[in-house]
Amino acid sequence: MVVDTELTPTSYIQHHLQNLTMPVGEGTFFTLHMDTLITSVFMGLLMVLLFWLATRKATAGVPGKWQAFVEILLEFVDKQARDTYQGTSKLVTPIAITLFFWILLMNMMKFIPADFIAKPLELLGVNYWKPVPTADVNATLGMSISVFFLMLFFGLRGKGLGGFTRDFLTTPFGKWMLPFNLILNIVEWVSKPISLAMRLFGNMFGGEIVFLLIWVLGGAGLLGLLGGATFGLGWMIFHILVVPLQAFIFMMLSIVYLSLSEESH
Repeated sequence: MVVDTELTPTSYIQHHLQNLTMPVGEGTFFTLHMDTLITSVFMGLLMVLLFWLATRKATAGVPGKWQAFVEILLEFVDKQARDTYQGTSKLVTPIAITLFFWILLMNMMKFIPADFIAKPLELLGVNYWKPVPTADVNATLGMSISVFFLMLFFGLRGKGLGGFTRDFLTTPFGKWMLPFNLILNIVEWVSKPISLAMRLFGNMFGGEIVFLLIWVLGGAGLLGLLGGATFGLGWMIFHILVVPLQAFIFMMLSIVYLSLSEESH
């Protein structure tokens, strides 16, 4: 697809919010967002590499700077997971570590100006590339659906099939209100992954639009450049807090949901 040579502010923003898609099969109903897939996999591999570098030369004595930094982060996540999760599974801390650091790295792609990635790729013939995976609702839904299946696994593991079914049909109003219990529990279980996905997506997508608006403002003459630099710096400082906060919220809510799925009522 050929990109227009003259971009208006609106078309500029729309262009940078367009995913690189690849249809699956003959029809176009199912499409893969290649930029989201490639960037998220790359961030996952980068996370593994960074942790491997910290453990490759790990010492029991005085740790190196990178090892000490990684240990502080891991201890922080481990403490949050242990304080929140009330069950006995040993999988919760690895799940929390994976969610937090993977989402954090994907969110941090927001700090790279869109053109710094898009322009070199255009030279290679790639006209569309959305750099922030978590600004794509497909990515956040994919992660939240994974959490949903983990909730089912933890619930069945903790209660057994009989206990899980009994709680699902009799909570919160007792067995005589079974139809209402069923409706409420279905709504509750479905709303959890949807709210997880939409919260992260909404914050990242909204922030991406604001960054693009500031970037457009910076191209509107000297006054726009000064205003764009000022607002851009302020928004960047604000997002230094938002980026880890959103990863932390997703991780914590996931742990809470896993803990609740094991509880018997």
